Parts: sequence; C-alpha cells; structure tokens
Amino acid sequence: MADNLLAHETSPYLLQHKDNPVHWMPWGDEAFARASAENKPILLSVGYAACHWCHVMAHESFEDPGTADLMNEHFISVKVDREERPDVDRIYMDALHRLGEQGGWPLTMFLTPEGDPFWGGTYFPKETLYGRPSFRHVLTEIARIYHEEHDKVRHNTQALRDAIANPVTPEAPAPLAMPIVAEAARHALRLVDRDNGGIQGAPKFPQTPLFSLLWRNWLRTREPDYREAVETTLFNICQGGIYDHLGGGFSRYAVDNAWLVPHFEKMLYDNAQLLELMTLVWQDTGDTLLRLRIEETVDWVSREMIAESGAFAASLDADSEGEEGRYYVWTRDEIEALLEPDLAELFCRVYGVTPEGNWEGKAILNRLGSLSLADPETEHRLAEARDILLAHRNKRVRPGWDDKVLADWNGLMIAALANAGAAFARPDWIELAVRAFDAIRRHLWTQDGLHHGLRLGQARHPATADDFAHLIRAAIVLHEITTEQAYLDDAERLADMLDRDYWDTEKGGYFFTSARTEHLITRLRTAQDDATPNGNATMLANLARLHALTGKISYRDRTQALIDAFTGEVLANVFAHASFLNAFEDAAELVQAVTVGPPDAPETRALRQAVLTQSIPARLLMSIADTSHLPDGHPAAGKPMKDAKPTLYLCRGQHCSLPITDPASLADAFRIVSG
Repeated sequence: MADNLLAHETSPYLLQHKDNPVHWMPWGDEAFARASAENKPILLSVGYAACHWCHVMAHESFEDPGTADLMNEHFISVKVDREERPDVDRIYMDALHRLGEQGGWPLTMFLTPEGDPFWGGTYFPKETLYGRPSFRHVLTEIARIYHEEHDKVRHNTQALRDAIANPVTPEAPAPLAMPIVAEAARHALRLVDRDNGGIQGAPKFPQTPLFSLLWRNWLRTREPDYREAVETTLFNICQGGIYDHLGGGFSRYAVDNAWLVPHFEKMLYDNAQLLELMTLVWQDTGDTLLRLRIEETVDWVSREMIAESGAFAASLDADSEGEEGRYYVWTRDEIEALLEPDLAELFCRVYGVTPEGNWEGKAILNRLGSLSLADPETEHRLAEARDILLAHRNKRVRPGWDDKVLADWNGLMIAALANAGAAFARPDWIELAVRAFDAIRRHLWTQDGLHHGLRLGQARHPATADDFAHLIRAAIVLHEITTEQAYLDDAERLADMLDRDYWDTEKGGYFFTSARTEHLITRLRTAQDDATPNGNATMLANLARLHALTGKISYRDRTQALIDAFTGEVLANVFAHASFLNAFEDAAELVQAVTVGPPDAPETRALRQAVLTQSIPARLLMSIADTSHLPDGHPAAGKPMKDAKPTLYLCRGQHCSLPITDPASLADAFRIVSG
C-alpha cells in the first residue's frame, strides 16, 4: 500500500497533496478501518484548491518531513476537499464552532476512529506564532491526551455529538409574515456602511442575499435608503480592487473596509450571486457601470470558467508562483513600460497606481477614486490600455484552475446567466446556461441518482440538498425563458428525488445529506445561509413556483411545511437567513406573468421580453397558447386574449390585472400588482 493514497483522487486540492510525505488517505471506509485497527485518532484536514492559508499550512507543515513523521506516527491523516465533500466539512465546522473557535480553512479536526470530533482548530503555524501553538506541539499533545486521558476524549466526543445531532430549535414567537420581512430589512439597513457599502467593518464579503433583501424592500416601498444602500455597495464592489479590472470577475471578499484589497481567489458561486443581483438592479436603474460589469463578468465566465464537459468550473486560485495575488498586481514601472507615456499617466491616475503601490509595494488596480465612469473618449482609451495590460498579464504564470464541476454552484450560475441573458436580450448568454445544464444532465445525473461533483469524467459523491435546490431553480428559470417543457419535467423529477431521500419526516425541512450517504456521524438540517443561499430557502421559492406551474397540492403543502419547520430558527437570527426571507416573499407574494397567445407571435415575444426586463425578484413567467392549459384554480384560468391579440395578465394571489396588450404599459402595471 502506498504511503500517500491521494494520487488516484480527482480533486485538484487532494492532488496538490499527493506528493506530501504525510501518509494521507481520502475520506472513506479504509481510513476508518485503519484508525480502528491501529487505535489511532484521525487527523482530518479540510481545505480547497483556491485557499491561500491552506497552501501556507501545506508548505510549512505537510511538506516538512519532521512534521510528517509526527503525523504518520500518531495519526491516521485524512485529507478532504470541502468543495467536493461539503457534507463532511459542514459537520466538523459545526463541531469547531461548538468548541468556541472561529471557523475557517484549513480546518484541522481530531476525531476518534469512529469519526467523532474531540478537538480542533484552523491554521496552525509550524512554529509558535502570535500566541498560536505550533502544529508540532499540537500533534504531540493531542496524541498524548488521546492515549493517556481517554475519559476526557470520551467526554468531549459525547458532548459534541449530542450538540451537533440535537441543536436547539427556537420556538416561533409568531407566524412568519411580510411585515416581519420588512422589519428584518430595516434592521439590516442599520448595519450597512453608508460610505463604502457592504456591512460595516472588515473584512467585507458581498453578502448578496442580505443586499437582495434590501433591494426587494426598495421595490416594495420605494424608500430611497434601501436603493442607495444596494447601489453604494455594488458600485464600490464594481470599482474596487475586489473586481478584476482587466479580466473581469470578482474575488471572494476584501480584507479591508473599502473593497480595495481582495482575497484573490475567484469563486464561481460569488460571481453567480453578484451577476444575479447586478441584473436585478440594472433592470430597475439601467445603470451603465452595472451593465459593463455584467458583460465583463459573463465574458470572463465564458473565457476562463468552462470545464471540458461544458459546465462551469469551480474556482481560480488566490496564489501563483507561491505568492498570493502575484498574477493580478502591478508596479507603476511595469505599466509605464507597456503603455505610451500619456496613456500610462491616464491609466495610473484612474486606477490608483502610484510608485509606492497600495498593497505590499505593488498596485491593486481599482477605480475607487470615482464611482462613476469617465466620458466616452476617456473610457475608450482606458479600454485600449486594459487590452494591452491583459495581453501582457496572460503571459504570466496563471493561478491554479480548479476545473471540477459542482452541481450546486452550476445551478447558481445557470440561473444567473439565463436571467441576465433574458434581461439583456443576449441569446448567447442563455445558450451558455443551456449547455451547462445539459452537461449536468449528461454527466452528474446518472442511473444512480444525482451526484455532487464531476472531474476527469468521473461523477462522484452523493448530491446534497443544495445541489438539488439550485438545479431545480435553474431548471425552472430555463423553463420560464425558453418555454421548453423538458426543463419543468426535470425540476419535478429532481424535486421528487429530493423529497424521497432528504425530507425530515419528524420535524420537516430537508436534511443537507441523503439518507443513503455513508460515513457521517449525523445529518445536519438548517435554513441558515452559508457562502451560498441555503438549500431549504431555495426550495421554499422553488416549491411555490412548482405549485403555480402545475397546480399540484403536494407542492403547496411542502411550501407551508418548510415555513413551519424553520420560522423559529429564522426569527431567532434574521440576518443569517436572508435567503429564506427572500424566498418567503416568493411564496407569499409571487407575481405570475401569464402571456396568452401563439408563443412565436412577435406580439407575444414582445410582451415576454417586456416582463423579462422588469426588476421583479418574485416573478414567475408562464407562456401558454390559451388559459385552458392552466392548472385548475389558477387565477388567470379562463381569461381570454383581448381583441384577439396576444395578452398578458399579471396575477398575485387570486387576483389578476386587467388584460395588457401594450408592452409599454407593463412597468406601471407591475408596480400596481407588486406594490
């Protein structure tokens, strides 16, 4: 048996560690059996390919023969890619939080041979640093405690297992209702940094679901503070260093409070969520900066983030040549050597490039000096400069590309691209989304069910509830935009699979993992957002739409059951449940836009396009030849075309607007029906 067993894995992150002197094993039966046979604790190390501090710990400790000897002597070392196995990561991150530690990656946990956690942390330095113990000291002490103080270990494992498996579920003080959603938005508004956008303080994450909550409240109330909070946030993100001004796309977060210094990895899920929100805001404002950033981000996705299968890759690394951000930063001398003097002067002034730099002696390109674009002639010259610099940057050693395909992240990007493509009348963007969904159908949805990830032609690991939820949403959006029945059929089949293997029959709601997933000490169930919208929240919105599309009572009942299951949890911490609050609006206030008439008629297409350009997050677009095809009880059932022309009805609850045949009158009608 090889000492290090990662060489046959498909995860780029695991393969980064295949040559370590550590006797790494992948998560699974063999690791647990070996730990039990040798009576050794498991050292679980969780990270991901684009993680800077994961690389630091790898270079300092996992590549060090002396540290590896300690790990090999005292532990069974298991390496996990958190993106490939989010189910494993979530359980042990929850355990770390219950130990009173702040989460993050790399996640370092110590487990019994049965998989029960008893202690852990995140990054440990090779030598004692800033009050953090050295990793070697941690290894020696944990090994001693495991063998000499087994009662302490047993006590910790039992307490943690009980806490993870039986979380306290708050009682709901009141039914969830739209006034509560509005009050949550008012509270969230008080946390916003009104100068720089985002939530006050640093580091700054985009927090897209929370700002979507604020945007929805602007659409309902037209109170300008909500619009200003969202626009200020997006404009600063779009002009800040968190945005790649040469290549497009957004980094994961900024380490400062002004969006200048990014954590340089680019994740598919962040870009999908920002693309979705920017599109919603552009639909209402028509802002040119947002349009440019949307176009540039889609260009980046289509140029750099399409995997071999046609679906979307996971991420780009923060590091290249062993340095964080090296690929992206510049010196003034480099820029002046590439551009004509007057163009170099203009570019450096606009993008904040100085001889001393703004980060570790280098320059992170940004336009925070002005949140507005320049005049057209200046912007044309700046675009020429960017093209020259990008061509030069392309010759540098590129950051690592994690080309694994993840079902949930693809679902997010497919929906975002389809909605943006529809809003901007860009069929090429919609086609990108269609191709990615088809790739998921072909490669991840097999006879064995839905899988979470794909790489090197291998579909691996059971899907999570988030995989199902985000793909169901993607299928519903594609059905709306293409009118193809096959996408609705896919959504229903996926919903049936999710119900069968993930529904909590005792408390309601969906477990994160299937009943058939092996080697897990518990099944987590929550509505709280992570870096991506929560699967239970997304399913709440999905089920409301499926009920409207099909009329099936089972979807309506599941919608209410989800609300009942999580209202207590949501009201106890509304800020962590922004996606659920947004989804509740979709369930309670769904605006159905129903076009009646020949689907290919120019007048029908004009009505549909007018709908798709409106900023209505709680929208469902249905296109039918006549209303006899609507489900029984639908509010538009039986309503005819007006004057034999293709006609639109806007419906909320059981009430519909007067018939609309003129696309120009649509915006006012939308405000009436959704106000």
